[in-house]
Amino acid sequence: MRTTINLEKEELNRLLTATHLKNKSKAIRIAIEEFLRKERLKKIDLLRGNFSFDKTILEVRHNER
Repeated sequence: MRTTINLEKEELNRLLTATHLKNKSKAIRIAIEEFLRKERLKKIDLLRGNFSFDKTILEVRHNER
């Protein structure tokens, strides 16, 4: 899909430098993917601590045998 966006030249140059790319579209795609990955990790991190287990890993392994 094509879209038009306005970016600051300085920011775009910093993105190209950080990604070691010359292709602007690919650099922006990588930045978007990284942003979305970090958002998913934040959601997963929010779940941390909400689960409790009544058995240790050693007890689970023992019961599997």
